[in-house]
Amino acid sequence: MLGDLTAATVSLTGDGGTEIEAYLARPTDAGPRGGVVVIHHMPGYDAATKEITRRFAALGYDAVMPNLYSREAPPGADPSDAAAVARSRGGVPDDRAVGDIGGAVGFLRGLDSSNGRVGVIGYCSGGRQSVLMSARLDIEAAVDCYGAFVVGDSPEGFPVPMSNLVGLLPEVRAPLLGLFGNEDQHPSPAQVDELDRRLTELDKPHEFHRYDEAGHAFFALDRIAYRVRAAVDGWEKVEDFFARHLQHRPS
Repeated sequence: MLGDLTAATVSLTGDGGTEIEAYLARPTDAGPRGGVVVIHHMPGYDAATKEITRRFAALGYDAVMPNLYSREAPPGADPSDAAAVARSRGGVPDDRAVGDIGGAVGFLRGLDSSNGRVGVIGYCSGGRQSVLMSARLDIEAAVDCYGAFVVGDSPEGFPVPMSNLVGLLPEVRAPLLGLFGNEDQHPSPAQVDELDRRLTELDKPHEFHRYDEAGHAFFALDRIAYRVRAAVDGWEKVEDFFARHLQHRPS
């Protein structure tokens, strides 16, 4: 059931002790409740991803989206400008992302409404980073929405070079939900198959769902890639997954 919420821009301590901008949305009731870190896509800390953050608050979670491009542009900068600067510098380094997103996890656990359980969800490059977080952070759940280059490196000439995360898969600690379009090429269906196989061989808890007639960014309401059937079903899968892993009440 959707509930009342508040939303505001805040700051939190990210990698190396740097204060970074973040967008926080919370239900108005006292809790306790789980938390969700929303990892924005490559276009950046934008209105569409803030809307997703508010949706999680309406679903009953404390939700925060750290601005992973905070160092590339001052607070209030146009998201597309910050994203362009970040891409020109090779994107967000993995270790910096771990520090910033880890800071967001700690921020949520420090709220007086927290039940101590936090999940992450990411889209596009954020999907890859969500898998990275499942290996590097102590979290309860992770959702990968069409994250590329978890297996397979970015091709020559790709705007932001990315290396795969195959070497980190044995370290995955959190249950993983993956949502993919069968018309996507980054990741391709063959790469999704490979990731599924590797996680199965490693006995890592995961569930993947794939959608026909959907490609990359099928959740994005503001893009022509949006596919209503895939997005509606995908949201149902996300809501169920987080309900199972984040709604534990402390004894």
